[in-house]
Order: sequence, then structure tokens, then C-alpha cells
Amino acid sequence: MSTPPGTTGHARPAPRPGPRAATSATSATSAAPPPGGHMVVCGGDALAHRLAVELADRYGQRVVVLVPSLLHGHGPRIAALAADPQRTVEVVEAGEIDEAALAAAGVERAAALALTSEDDQANLHAALRARRLNPDLRLVVRVFNRRLGRRVEQLLDRAVLARHPGLSAAALEASTTVLSASATATPALVAAALGGRSHALHIDGRLLRVAELDPGARPEGTELAVLAAPPHPGADPADHLLPDPGTVGADRPRAVLELLGRAEPPPRPRRRPALAGLPLADLFTPRLRWALAALTALVLALTTASWRLTGRPPLHAAWLVVLDVLGIADPAEDAGPTGKTLQIASAVAGMLLMPFLIALALEALGTFRTATALRRPPRNLSGHVVLVGLGRVGSRVLDRLRELDVPVVCVDRDPTAAGVARARTHDVPVVIGDATQDGVLDAAKAGRARALLALTSDDGTNLETALAARESDPRLRVVLRLFDDDFAGDIYRALRDSYPHAETRSRSVSFLAAPAFASAMMGRQVLGAIAVGREVLLVAALDTTANPHLSGRTVARAHRPGAWRILALDLAHPDRRSPDLADPYTTTPELLWNPDPARVLADGDRVVVATTREGLSHLTTGRTPAVGRQRPPHRHPGRPG
Repeated sequence: MSTPPGTTGHARPAPRPGPRAATSATSATSAAPPPGGHMVVCGGDALAHRLAVELADRYGQRVVVLVPSLLHGHGPRIAALAADPQRTVEVVEAGEIDEAALAAAGVERAAALALTSEDDQANLHAALRARRLNPDLRLVVRVFNRRLGRRVEQLLDRAVLARHPGLSAAALEASTTVLSASATATPALVAAALGGRSHALHIDGRLLRVAELDPGARPEGTELAVLAAPPHPGADPADHLLPDPGTVGADRPRAVLELLGRAEPPPRPRRRPALAGLPLADLFTPRLRWALAALTALVLALTTASWRLTGRPPLHAAWLVVLDVLGIADPAEDAGPTGKTLQIASAVAGMLLMPFLIALALEALGTFRTATALRRPPRNLSGHVVLVGLGRVGSRVLDRLRELDVPVVCVDRDPTAAGVARARTHDVPVVIGDATQDGVLDAAKAGRARALLALTSDDGTNLETALAARESDPRLRVVLRLFDDDFAGDIYRALRDSYPHAETRSRSVSFLAAPAFASAMMGRQVLGAIAVGREVLLVAALDTTANPHLSGRTVARAHRPGAWRILALDLAHPDRRSPDLADPYTTTPELLWNPDPARVLADGDRVVVATTREGLSHLTTGRTPAVGRQRPPHRHPGRPG
């Protein structure tokens, strides 16, 4: 008998020899596994909590969450989901994701399993165990190391091919999906920091750019859809998303999705010669340059005087002056007053040369000692982005900012953080220190920055960093990574009221990544998340088969303002379709962008749509979406979890 919704079950792992038997077992009684066809989420972090909400509320699925602890992390919040009678969520507590724990969650009969832990090895180990228990299980694995993830993905798919030899490539791709939460959230975080700067998505080898256009401005490429327009006074703020194209003219500001040319692979960094990497600019500081210039001018003046007064040839006069400056010439006993005076002046110049050589040696010692250390921010730097926190998310954001050629200064208290070595590779200035302490943000030139991204894993640190930066520049654009919903909402309103002329954005990696994970569990593919103001839109690939909102309708009739809009139609045969349209370097184009509005969609077609979170769940489940004021209440997308 299954555990009723709202209760908590506990998995008792099988006893093992040695002292681990006592630590691996839980103290509660074992619960019967749930019936089949449900969704299993393994994890006790913010992504697991958000994913359970997404699956239960937006997709109407029965969810079993396998948490390591109900008392720590997001365990209490996940337990609160199970206690809500309006949600079909069950919780199983297990200290280790072994076969006993997976069996208690009903993996043998589940439709899909998501592994959301930040430990790549633990996720992959659990995925292999789950595949043995249920070869037909749809797996969604969170992996930061994408190269390792792809190889394990191929390994897991071989078990599916062994069971179903005739499986199509698209169906095989849906059986195992490897995702990175940080990579999924990075475009939205970067777009929030850069403001009106567009960010791009790679789909089918083409480049889709999201641009905010001023009134009267035209997009550079082919306009695919108007993603957002300013809402009318008194209207629901979400009604301005995906409006009817006929209601938005070019005389109004708007956010559009435009199609550009094919994506080019990023250029490989060229190896520089060994001498090209010498820090000559640091070796010859401005003061040493001025001293060297003055000394050179003095030697030239003495050479000219010797040439004019003694009548010697210019080169010979220069040679004698240099010898005198270096102090290796004999006294000019036979010379007249003029020659003796010149020799004294040259000796004085030689005395000036020695301090210069000593200063140059000291500068060289300090420069080469720090040549392999982290680069410091230049003194005259301005208009850059200050990135606080170089963890997994910060590393991805740093890569994206460098791809956009945006100047960055990084701040982290840990010199061994994951992104410090990456910052050194990009030759990006790094300040090691606590951003909440005095002088650290000043060293990062936050007062002259265009934006600040606070992406540490601590809400208090991110908030304190943002407040300290605002004291330097009240108009500074700030993007906060916050985990607590209520805290984020209160902070956003307080910052908005305190600094009405500055822009504040609160973003959550779990909030931005959860739709991609949920869609993959449902067998769909989310190609990207787009931050439009405080809202989030998704670009997804969907099959039209038996979908009442798509199949049998024309492209024009399939569009639903405020919910979704069709961007492209896949022309390839289902057996030859590319399994991953998000591959930035697809060689064979397959999509027909901006299809004819009169074209009728048939079963078996695959379309690419821009959709809201609610719209994607309605397209997946087939239910009729509620738009405008009838839309069910939901938390503000800017409130992260």
C-alpha cells in the first residue's frame, strides 16, 4: 500500500558489515513504495524543492522526493510540500541513495528520476543504480562536468538500446538528459547584469538574440517574436509577455527575439611567445619611465656639449660620455677646463644612474614574483562588472561575460575557489577578500562599475555586498542570488523603495533551472531560459502529436498571447532529427524559422516555441491555459528559491 500524500516515509537501507550499518539506516519504519508512473526527485537542496513544486503544481504529477535529511537544508520545506493536501507529494528520507532507498521511492515503476545533488559522482552513481532497477526509466542528471556527463549519458543509453533496439534517436535522447543548473541559469544572470545588452541562445546552429529595443528601433536580424511590451496601466504585469504582434507597434519599447546568422565556434586562444608574456608594463612603472627619460636626455645633452665644445665627431663624443657616465674612463688630466667640466657632469650623471638601476632591480623582483599571481584591477578601470563569488555559478557567468568581451573584476574570499584558476586563465583581475569588509569593493573599483553580481551561496553575504556597493554608487545595477522566497521579496521591495533610480534584480539558479529539469522529466527539451524584466520565458522543442493546442491548427491559430508562440518548425524526418537542437555547432540546418501562418500543424511535427512557465505546463499536459486575470496565482519569478 502506498504512502498517502502528505506523509513522510523513511527508507531503511540494507545492513552492511562494519560500522556503516548503523549510520546508513534510518530510525523510522519503512513505507511501501508508491504506485507506478510517478516522478522521483533525489536531493535536499533548493533545486529539488523547486523541481517538486514545478512537477506537482504546473504538470499535475505525483512526486516522490528522496531527501537525505528532513531537518537540514531544504528538508523542512520539502516536508511541508508533503504536508499540503493540495499537492500529491510524498517524501522518503534516506541518508544514502542506495538500491534500498531507490526501491522505497518506487523507482522500478517510476516514469522519470531527477538527481539534483551538487556532487557529480554521487549523481552518476545513483543514475547507474536506477538504470539497473528500471532500464525504461527517464533519467535527468545534474552534472557540472559536462564532458563527464556526456560520456555517462552514452553509457546509460546503451542499456536502453539493449532493451529497445529500434528506438529512435529522439526517444533515446529523452531517456537520459544531463543538465547543468549553473549553465542553464547563466544567460539570464548575465542579461540581468548587463541590462539593455542582449543575450543569445544557440539553436540548430543559428544564433537567437534577445534585444530590448527603444521606440522606433529595428532589430538587426529577422524578428521572430515580440517577447514583451510595457504593460498598460492597471493590467496584470504578466499580460505584457508574448503579446499579439498586431497590438505592439514599433513606436513602443519592446523586447524581441531576433534570428541572426549561424553561430561560429569561439576562436581558440593562440599561444604567445615566451617573451610576449613578460610584464613589461609592470616592470617599467611610470616613475621609472620618467627617470629613464630624464637620464637619457641628460646623456644626450652632454654628448651634444662635448661634440660642440671639443670638436670631436658625434659618435666619438657619445662614446666618451657613456664611458664617463659608467665611471670606466680615465681622468681627463690633459683636457682643458671644458673637458674636465664635461667629465665632472658625466660623473654626476653616472651617480644618478646607480639609483635607477637599483630601482629597476627592485621593481623586477616584485614584478616577477607576482607574474604568476592574480592580476590586480587597473587604476583607471571603469564601466566593468564586479562579480562576487567564483563558485560553480560564478565560473559559468565569468565565461559568459568574457565571451561578450565585457570587462570583469572578480571578488572571492577563497583563493582556491573553483573560478579563481579560470579567472587567471582569462587574465581577469581578482581581489581576494571578503566583499563585506571595508576596502574590498573599493579595490574592485565598485564605485565606477556598471553592475555588480553577488553570486555567493550565502544570502546574508550577497545582501551585505549589495548594500555596501550601493553606498559607493546609489545608481549601481545590482543582481542578487537569493535562496529564501520571502526574504528575497522583502529585500527586493526594500531596495526598490530605498533606491528608486537604481535597478535591482534577484535571481535564483534553482528557479531558472527547474523548468529545464521538469521539462526533461516530461520528455521535452527546454533549449534556454530568457529573463525579460522580472519574468522568465522559455524556449522549448515540442512534439505536436495528440496535442490539442497544436495538432490540426494553423501556426497563426496555435499562437496564444500571453502563453506561447511558435518560432520554428522542424522539417526533418522524425527518425533523422537532431536529438539536441541546443548544440551550438549543428552542421545541418533543420528548422524553418517564421513558418507560414496558414500552415497546418500535423501529428509528428516538432515545433520550437517561446512560452511562459505556465504555458509550457499547459502545452505538456494538454490543459487549457488561463491567461490574464484568470491565471492562477504564483510566486513572483524574481523570488528565488
